[in-house]
Amino acid sequence: MTGVRVRDDESFEKALKRFNKSCEKAGILSDIKKHQYFEKPSDRKKRKLNQARRRSRKRYTTD
Repeated sequence: MTGVRVRDDESFEKALKRFNKSCEKAGILSDIKKHQYFEKPSDRKKRKLNQARRRSRKRYTTD
């Protein structure tokens, strides 16, 4: 669970910004986006295969 304590000399907006940054570092927002809808196991497999292909293509390209 991500939490932020508001300091005495800190504005609410600044604390909210720190909270959002900590959520982003923890990967909470990307996890929520990923679980917004059901993904069939076959679609998940295809997506992971495509990601692996992109990574390997990126790794072995010569610029």
